[in-house]
Amino acid sequence: METPGAAKRVINPFLANDPNQKAKRLARALVSDMVTYLPQKREEGVKNGTLKQLFREEIKKSYEEYVDQVGKEFAESTSHFQDALNDVLAGGKKIF
Repeated sequence: METPGAAKRVINPFLANDPNQKAKRLARALVSDMVTYLPQKREEGVKNGTLKQLFREEIKKSYEEYVDQVGKEFAESTSHFQDALNDVLAGGKKIF
């Protein structure tokens, strides 16, 4: 027997099982780590327009982690990781 109101329970969006939300959060977290741990490198890349080259290895490793967690097919069919690179690493510029 179901408890009254159980079906109408509001789900906290931070706990939702939405794969897109989880993937977006994961991508942003992975890219944010690059910015947090390598601020001078990021500053140099933004200033000189060399973010792609400077962060090639970090991006590759982070993307591999992202794919491991969300799955290859999902990662390749969405732009969440690329969006995070543009929003977080490139400061809103469309570089990636």
